[in-house]
This record gives sequence, C-alpha cells and structure tokens, in this order.
Amino acid sequence: MNGKADKTGNVDIGMDWRLTEAKNRLSEVVTKALNDRPQRIVRRGEAVVVVAEKTYGWLTGGRSGFIGYLLNGPSLEGVTTERDRRSMCDVEL
Repeated sequence: MNGKADKTGNVDIGMDWRLTEAKNRLSEVVTKALNDRPQRIVRRGEAVVVVAEKTYGWLTGGRSGFIGYLLNGPSLEGVTTERDRRSMCDVEL
C-alpha cells in the first residue's frame, strides 16, 4: 500500500498543492501519489486527495460498490420481471 497508515487506518497525506500548481505539475502529482503517498490539492480552502488505486482499494476494503454488488450478487434466474397489467383496484369516478 502507498502511504503510511496508523493503527486506526488513517493514511499519512503527502504534499499539499495549490490547484494552479497541481495543474501545471499534474504528472508529478500523480507520480508522487503512485510511488510515495496520497497528495492533497487545495482550492479556496477545500481539498481533494489524489490517491493510488491500490491505496483506495485498501482503504475501502476492496468493496466494489453498489453496481458491483448488483453485478456479482445472487442470481435472479427464475425471478419474474414482467409487469402485471391488471388494475390494482376498482375506482369509481
């Protein structure tokens, strides 16, 4: 895993980059995130973190998310997905 994690799983963040500097040196930011540790990019006081995919997978426990769950979940074979066209109830107008 890239970056150093403490006992609670928090990952040490590398450098802080201003957005304009990060844009001009994006290749370096990505290289540092891949080879060293996550990099923080700050714009007007708000930050995002560039993190290697391997580190992200480790942090999230390798969960595949909702779409992955649906694609790899239990088989729906035999489940009827056709709509019942009958009316739900009789209504007098």
